[in-house]
Amino acid sequence: MKKTLLAITISALAVWPIASVLADTKEQSRLEECGSVLHEIMNLPDSIPANLVDKAECVIVFPSVLKGGFILGGAFGRGAMICRSGEHFTGPWGTPLMMALEGGSVGFQIGGQATDFVILVTNPRGATAILKNKVKLGADASAAAGPKGRDAAAETDASLRAEMLTYSRSRGLFAGVSLEGSTLRPDKEANEELYQRKIDPSDIVLKGVVPAPPAAHVMIETLTKFSPRNDSDPGSLK
Repeated sequence: MKKTLLAITISALAVWPIASVLADTKEQSRLEECGSVLHEIMNLPDSIPANLVDKAECVIVFPSVLKGGFILGGAFGRGAMICRSGEHFTGPWGTPLMMALEGGSVGFQIGGQATDFVILVTNPRGATAILKNKVKLGADASAAAGPKGRDAAAETDASLRAEMLTYSRSRGLFAGVSLEGSTLRPDKEANEELYQRKIDPSDIVLKGVVPAPPAAHVMIETLTKFSPRNDSDPGSLK
């Protein structure tokens, strides 16, 4: 009996580090995919207006969200959010926070084609709301389909009022899209796996208590290239 228990214990200890490495690799792969999607979208000829990215506190990327999952109402997308660092979002693009997107009827359910989403968080209220709890778009935070085109007139009423501007890319088509009714929340389990300890979302984003992992390099580099300046809400600079 003792030999059996010893064998089970040894087996469990042998499997545990492997499971930990696999979980860590999974989250790193997600960050790398977020970086690839963001890099591709920002290099499109008819992409997100640069001045809107300059005004954003945070950028959220959800790669390969399956539309079919939203029909069933239980599936969700997994991605990452990167904000301007510092307590008032005044610093350079910082450490990523893993995020989850849960949806209901959001107007893109036809077929099972995977869709990439990019969300601009356009003021500090929207950013801090996400860090504190889950946020339902259209209820807890205002959201609008974002205008596109580098030379487009981005100062529309919708973009001025909304706390979130949302975009989608599916089958090569890129456009603003409504995500009202969907819920955004920090993916606490994924953050714990990535940073190897329980950590508050605000500590990651606002206090920078952990460094950005190498897997976030492309995401940060892309944002730094396309938005090196900070024209975000003046209220965030107080």
